[in-house]
Order: sequence, then C-alpha cells, then structure tokens
Amino acid sequence: MSRARQPPLVTGISPNEGISWTKVTIRGENLGTGPTDLIGLTICGHNCLLTAEWMSASKIVCRVGQAKNDKGDIIVTTKSGGKGTSTVSFKLLKPEKIGILDQSAVWVDEMNYYDMRTDRNKGIPPLSLRPANPLGIEIDKGRFPQKDLESLFPGMSADFTSENFSAAWYLIENHSTTSFDQLKTAVVNLKKQANKKNEGSLAYVKGGLSTFFEAQDALSAIHQKLEADGTEKVEGSMTQKLENVLNRASNTADTLFQEVLGRKDKADSTRNALNVLQRFKFLFNLPLNIERNIQKGDYDVVINDYEKAKSLFGKTEVQVFKKYYAEVETRIEALRELLLDKLLETPSTLHDQKRYIRYLSDLHAPGDPAWQCIGAQHQWILQLMHNCKESYVKEQKGKDIFLFYLHLCNTLLHSPMLDLDSDVRPSPIGHLSQTASLKRGSSFQSGRDDAWRYKAPQQVVFVEKLTKLVVSQLPNFWKLWISYVNGSLFSETAEKSGQMERSKKNARQRQNDFKKMIQEVMHSLVKLIRGALLPFSLREGELRQYGGWEMKSELSGQWLTHVIQTVRLSSESLTALEIPNDMLQIIQDLILDLRVRCIIVTLQHTAEDIKRLAEKEDWVVDNEGLTSLPSQFEQCIIHSLQSLKTVLDCKPGEASVFQQQKTQEDVCQLSIGIMQGFIDCLEQLSTKPDGDIDTSHLSVDVSSPDLFGSIHEESSLSSEQRLLIALSNCRYLERHTFLNIAEHFEKHGFQGVDKITQVSMESLKELDQRLFEMYIEFKADPIVGSLEPGIYAGYFDWKDCLVPTGVRNYLKEALVNIIAVHAEVFTISKDLVPRVMSRVVEAVSEELSRLMQCVSSFSKNGALQAKLEICALRDTVAIYLTPESKSSFKQALEALPQLSSGTDRKLLEELLNKFKSSMHLQLTCFQASSSAMMKT
Repeated sequence: MSRARQPPLVTGISPNEGISWTKVTIRGENLGTGPTDLIGLTICGHNCLLTAEWMSASKIVCRVGQAKNDKGDIIVTTKSGGKGTSTVSFKLLKPEKIGILDQSAVWVDEMNYYDMRTDRNKGIPPLSLRPANPLGIEIDKGRFPQKDLESLFPGMSADFTSENFSAAWYLIENHSTTSFDQLKTAVVNLKKQANKKNEGSLAYVKGGLSTFFEAQDALSAIHQKLEADGTEKVEGSMTQKLENVLNRASNTADTLFQEVLGRKDKADSTRNALNVLQRFKFLFNLPLNIERNIQKGDYDVVINDYEKAKSLFGKTEVQVFKKYYAEVETRIEALRELLLDKLLETPSTLHDQKRYIRYLSDLHAPGDPAWQCIGAQHQWILQLMHNCKESYVKEQKGKDIFLFYLHLCNTLLHSPMLDLDSDVRPSPIGHLSQTASLKRGSSFQSGRDDAWRYKAPQQVVFVEKLTKLVVSQLPNFWKLWISYVNGSLFSETAEKSGQMERSKKNARQRQNDFKKMIQEVMHSLVKLIRGALLPFSLREGELRQYGGWEMKSELSGQWLTHVIQTVRLSSESLTALEIPNDMLQIIQDLILDLRVRCIIVTLQHTAEDIKRLAEKEDWVVDNEGLTSLPSQFEQCIIHSLQSLKTVLDCKPGEASVFQQQKTQEDVCQLSIGIMQGFIDCLEQLSTKPDGDIDTSHLSVDVSSPDLFGSIHEESSLSSEQRLLIALSNCRYLERHTFLNIAEHFEKHGFQGVDKITQVSMESLKELDQRLFEMYIEFKADPIVGSLEPGIYAGYFDWKDCLVPTGVRNYLKEALVNIIAVHAEVFTISKDLVPRVMSRVVEAVSEELSRLMQCVSSFSKNGALQAKLEICALRDTVAIYLTPESKSSFKQALEALPQLSSGTDRKLLEELLNKFKSSMHLQLTCFQASSSAMMKT
C-alpha cells in the first residue's frame, strides 16, 4: 500500500488583506494532487471552494468571500491529506462607501454598481443619492467591533438609505464621541432641512396668487345683452300756428346744432362698432389662433375653440359672422387632413395613434379614421417584413462576392509559385464551418462571443431580425384593434356615447377583415422563414415571392436549433397577447417542420462526421485491446442527441416530432445509416493496404503493461495486427457501445430502436465474421500448408522408419508458429485468444487427420511416431480443443494401428514427457485455465 500523504500546509497568501471578492494566491505544501483532490477551502471561516482554481500542489488561486470574521486562517482540505493547517492569516477589510459629494481618485457611478456575486449590474434606488452626512456635523468613526454591533442590532443596518435603518446603530458608529451640544445642532440642521421643503411649497403657492385672482376676475365677467330702444310717435292736433312756430324753432335748432349732432352720431357709430368687435373678438381672432395653436401642436385647444364657435355661430344669419365662421371651417378642414396624415404616418407609437384618432373623432372627420389607421399599420408591417428579406438577400449576395475574392486572394497567396509566410486569417464563414460540426469531448452548446452575429449565416440573422420586428410591431397593432373594439379610442362622456356605439358596431362588422389581416401577417412571417430555411416546402410561385436566397449549403443542426428557439420565443410572445390559437397554428406547424428538419440535418451531419472518424484512428491500444475509435463513435452519437434535446422536447401547444410515420421511418433509416457508416469505417481501416496506414502518430498508452510495447516497436502495423484490433473493437461494440447507443435513442424518444439495433448488430456480426475469417486465413493457412512438407521431409516413409527418439522438428515448428499467433493475439486482446486459437487448432487438426488417413499403411515404428506427434500436439493445445478439433484428432488416431505391447506404450509416454519437459518454456502459453475459454 502507498504511504498516506501529509496534510496540506499553507505558508503564504498574497495579498494578505483585502475586501470581499479579492483575488488571492495561496502557496504552501501538499495542496492536493489535482482539481478533484481539492475538497475544501476556507478563508476567515468562509467556504471559498466555489471560486478555487487548483494550479499545482503548491499553488491555489481563489476569491475571498463575504466572511463574518475580520481575520482568520486559510484552511485547505484534500482527499489525500485531509484537513490542513496554516502558518499565515488573512485580514478582511470593510469597504468604505463613497458619497456623491466625497472626493475620490476614481470615477464613481452613482446609479449603478457591479455585483461580483451575480456577475451583473444592479441599479441603486434614488434614495441612495442623499448626502453622505445627513446630520451636518463632523463624523467621528467609533471603534466598536462590527460583530458586536451586528449582534446588538440583529437584522438592522447603519445605512440610512436601507429599509432596515437603525438610528441608534448609526449614532454609535459615526458619532459615539460627539458631544450633546453638537447633537442638538444636528437636530436643528434636520429641522431646517424639513422646513426648507415646506417653505418651498408655500412660496410656490404665494407666487401664483396673482394668477389665481385674474382667473377669478375672468370667470366673474358679466355679459350684457343688447336691448333695442323704440320710440312711439305721438301725433296730436295742434293749431297751424303752433305748427309754424315749431317748424321755425326746429329749423333754427337744426341750423344751430347740426354740426354737433353730426359729430355725436359719428361717435355713437364708432362706439357701437368697437363694442361689437370687443364683444365678439373670440370669433374674429379664432382663425389666427387656430393657425398658431396648430403650429404649436396644441390640438386640444383648437378643438375646444372650434366646439365653442360652432355652438355660438354655427347657425348664425349675420353675414360678418358667417364670413369668419367659414374661415374657421376652412382651417379646421386643413387640420383634419393634417391629423389624418399624421395618423397614417409610419412609424408611430400607439399613444400617438390613439391621440390622433380621438382628435379626428372630436373634429367629426368623415369616414372611419381608426380603421384607416389599422389598415395602414397592417400594410406597413407587411412592407417592413419584405424589406427586411430584400436587404438581407442583397447583403448575402454582396458577401458572397467578397468571399469569392477573398478565397481567390488566399489561393494566390498560398500558390506554390509564391514563397510567402504571411499569416492569413480565416474568414468568419470558414471558422463557422469548422466549429459547427460536433466536437468530441466537449458540449455541443458553446458560449457565444461578441462576434457571434458576424459568424452567423445570413438566414439565421434574418430570422432573428424578422421575428424581432413582428414581435415589436404586432402587439401595438393588436392593442389598437382591441381599443377599437371596446370603444376606448374615444372619450367616454355622455355626448360621445353614440359615437362609441357606432364604433363598436363597425368593429363587429369588420372583425373578419381584421382576422384576415392577422392571418396575412402570420402567413407572411411563416413563408419568409420557410423561404430562408425550408425553400422546398414552398410552391414555385411562393418561392419567387418569399425566397431568393442562395442555398449553397444547408444550415447545420446547431443553427437550426438556434432558429427554433428564436421562433419559439416569438410564438410565446404572440400567445401572451391573447391572440386566438387558430391564428397562431401556422407558427406551430412551422416549428414542427423546423424541428423535423433539424433532426434530419443533424443526423446527416453526424453520419458525415462518423465517416471521417477513420482519419482519427491512432491505433493506440489500451488494456482491453481497444482503440479510441469506439469511444469517439459513442461520444459523437451522444453529443448529437444532446444537441437535439431542446428540439425533441415538446413545448406547450407543440406536437411530438415523431407523430408522422414518414418522420419515424426517415429518422430510423438515418440512424441505421450512421451505425452502418461506422461499420464501414472499421472495415476500411482493417482492410486498407499497409502503405495507406499513417502510423507517424503512434504512441504507447502509459497505462499499458510492457508486453504491449511490441506493437509499437515496428514503424507500422501489419495487416494481421489491424485485423485483430478491428476484431477487438467489434467485440466491444457488440457488447457495450451499440447497447449504450440504443439506450440513448430510447431516452430521447426515438422510434424503431429495436430495428436500428437489430440491423446494426447483424451488420456488425457479418463484418466481425469476415474479418475473423481473413485473419484465420492469414495465420492458419501457412501453418497447415507446412505440415505435409514437414512430415515427409528427408524422404520420410511411414512404412520404413527408425524407432522414435522424439517429436520431429516439423511439429515443433508448427507449435512455434501457433505460439507466435497466440503471442500476437494476446498482445492485442487476451479475450480474442480462445476464439482465434480454437480455429487455428481446428485447421491444424483437420489437416493432420487428413494426412494420417491418406497413409496406406504404417510400420510399427511409423505408427508409434505418428501417435507420438498426434498426442503431443493434442495434449499441448488441449485447452483450445473444440468438438470439431477433438473429432479430427480422434479420426487421426483411429487411422493408426493400435500399440499392442506395453513397451511401446511406455516408450510413448516417456517421449511425450521428454517433449513436454524440453519445450516447457515455449508451451507455457497453453497452460491457462480452461475458464478463460470463450465460445466460438
């Protein structure tokens, strides 16, 4: 047993003090044998294992957490050494807060700060912008321990911006030595601050009193009515004389006061005109006021003045009033046209649309402005979608031209005619083609860097932009329709109730028209996405309208998975608007088709990756006689299925991707093709000529015993060794890999897993048998072919031979060749030894039986010699005998004459023992226990 390691010892930490989340470097001895050996790390009593990064047995890097202890030891715990000790300590400093009025050498962001625990920014509430010293007196920090204050005020805080603010804690911490007089001053300062707020509000009211009085005087103005004065003429009978006197008096008065009376009449006429202008100045000034208010955007004022003028002068018979009111109507008509243009103008916010609709309603605009606005928004959204497609298609074509010239330049730079060592950076598309395929040993989903959008295909960026456009515009479009239906676009006053009822009636009549608008938007969205990703699903006419993309190569499963996630999020956003499900069903159909296509493409790309696994075969054999190829194959399948997990999972409202029989059959055939592709890869590697095998990267597994080193002593592997390695891999595939893959298929909901496994197993067994027969042919035929020449070497004759003195050399050579086969197989995989040796022994015993049966007659010595060699071979390979080989040995012995004398049998036994003793070392490989036998 190995000696236990010493416990960890921390001898240094840098820096030795700091605030929470300070990055520190810990040095010491016996700090672990690796990252998995490190199981505990505390600094000042706080567990820092989550941020620990093991660098070596003498160095660890981590961040200090929010420990409660101000100072403490650094304790490291490992599996191999247990809990350690520390000769140094770390001091945790309390971070000082910087107020908005405090001087600082660095810029302090008052509104945001960085939270290192959650790795994101957090906003600070406005209350945190108060002054750092609310009492207005000098702060004198006390020396009370933080732990004592926390225990004295549990759950409270000294931060006056906190909800759990404790005034006592604040005074103890900041004014523990402040005198009572200074505290009184602080109270006065707080009262002044409160009074300033109250005085500010009162001053605001006082400053506006004059305005309040003017409004009161304006409201108390009294309008006087014009009264018509009438005079009655009285006629009386007077004498002619009196009439003459009066006539003379009148003429005299007219002569005397004519000029005065004329001036009086003129003054009265002027005064009356001025009174009329003053009394009706609202109407006379209204056209000019309307123009000014329109220019300022005060449409509410214009509408109120128009309503007032219409109620006063709408039915007047006075010509002057009619003239000015006609001017008002002209300007109001221009305002209606202006508001309608603004209403139909795009883009615009929902708030502005409702405001303009309400203005037009109050101005009694003809037609239905709200429905006109809905129609305009519908056409604008469709136009935006098509413009988005056209811009990205145009950009893709320009990008293709750029990439063509870039490829041409790279070709010229790397031409053999040029001797340039310049470092040409790969294009983003080239980088994507390298990273889009599944990586072995790493997760499928890799973190996207800042340049992701520059690497993504144009179709993917287009779908993101398109869905974002629809999700951003359709909610306002839908809300505008809802407001139109419930009548909330108009004022909910009594005089508007009739108009609201008319609007609701119009909405009910146009409900089908609006449904067609939504369906048209949904169909355009789906067909544009299909044109970019699934062009084969569109008809020829639709493809011309919604397609136009240059599909040089289909998107990989990674990008299709990203697109599916994008469309799913868009569907969820639209569902949240409470749009009826029947209108959104077309999006669910699109998602289903994308999911099916993603599975098909991923499996196709996986099949291509499997075919390229032959290039990654390093021929390094581990303890079990396996190379890394089966593991790479299994990992490739697993990563492919893991990448499809989000695609295979059904979100709410989605159907199973395997609900269609055709999809099940296609996926089953592709899965079988993947398995068959790897089987073909094995056959290609095992049967490739020696000169085609690249062995420049061969290496020895450090965990393998020395007996495996013989494989790598030669510069290349022989065909027989490759066949053995392939047989070992086939055996492992049949017993483990294929079964594991079948479990993963079932786990991910694949249909027809039994068929996939059955077909794959049959194909694998056929390959295994072919390779096995090839190896046996390579190894057994030379041994079998050497028997007959060896038996009759030196004109040997069974009828005329000497007394046997031992086993002849031909049999020893055959055994040595069998031992060589055993060594070669055992070097690769000891589990293959029984199977291979049994077949070799069968071939040798069959040939030996044939040769014995072909002998016409034996002499006594010949029979003894033959029986000695047959028994020697049979006893040597006894553990590898099968019913077929036993039958062959039996037939060979039956062809010999029986030994009658005991002397012959004794001599036979002695010679056998002598043979076994002399070749004891060579025959050791045949002395394994029979439990190691494997069925052939």
